[in-house]
Amino acid sequence: MAEFTEGAPCWVDAMFTDVEGAKTFYAEVLGWTFGEAATEFGNYTQAYSDGKAVAAVAPPMPGADAPSQWCLYFASRDAEATAEKVKTAGGGVLMGPMQIGTFGSMAIAKEPSGAVFGVWQPGDHKGFEKVGEPGAYAWAEVFTREPAKADGFLAKVFPYETQQMDMGDDPEAAGMDFKVFSLGGKENAVLGRMKMGEEFPPEVPSYIQIYFSVPDCDEAVAKARKLGGTLHFGPMDSPFGRFAALTDQQGAAFAVIDLSTTVGEMPQMSDA
Repeated sequence: MAEFTEGAPCWVDAMFTDVEGAKTFYAEVLGWTFGEAATEFGNYTQAYSDGKAVAAVAPPMPGADAPSQWCLYFASRDAEATAEKVKTAGGGVLMGPMQIGTFGSMAIAKEPSGAVFGVWQPGDHKGFEKVGEPGAYAWAEVFTREPAKADGFLAKVFPYETQQMDMGDDPEAAGMDFKVFSLGGKENAVLGRMKMGEEFPPEVPSYIQIYFSVPDCDEAVAKARKLGGTLHFGPMDSPFGRFAALTDQQGAAFAVIDLSTTVGEMPQMSDA
């Protein structure tokens, strides 16, 4: 697969206290299979859909006390340079940049409103081998209470074009603030940004919601709940697909979307 464009989402992983439990959960919900744990890299274990790499899971690093959560990585031609841009734009670098064997270089960073993300400069590991198909990464959105901070930061760190979604006269969308970031033309949307409203408990920090594609949203939700996951929103129809927001049995947030089931007109976008 060709390397990803600078700023494009290119990989996801998560740390779980109970890695075997996570493997059982996502095998059932998303149909994943798993490779051998890389003992020299902290038992990092790749997940596959139809034999193609789509994600990875690992145990926490020794001494770490972080909650289970999915991390989205953005492609970078130079992780050191991107880390400097992160700092200049008002974000923070939490880890790295560091070389990971021959696989590539990575950094973990935080945008000014608090959402954590990764940076990946590919070596042998290019990133997703499958995108937008059942079992694979489909989309991601930055959820923040301070959209101006996140928007300004993202546009400084990566070469994004930005558009604001026009909510029109839909009363259900009143007050909604949603922006889309694109690469190489407005038709190539790669990331969304949603302003968090009062429906989010105040203790929930800014975060990046990762959507995985599934053939049937309702079936995926039923499987997740059966295995101890929690449904937070949906399933709901939209012009983009039928989707739902969940947390797994260890508290990691994610969403599922059936991209083949679309309802309604695509919203209008305006330059932002």
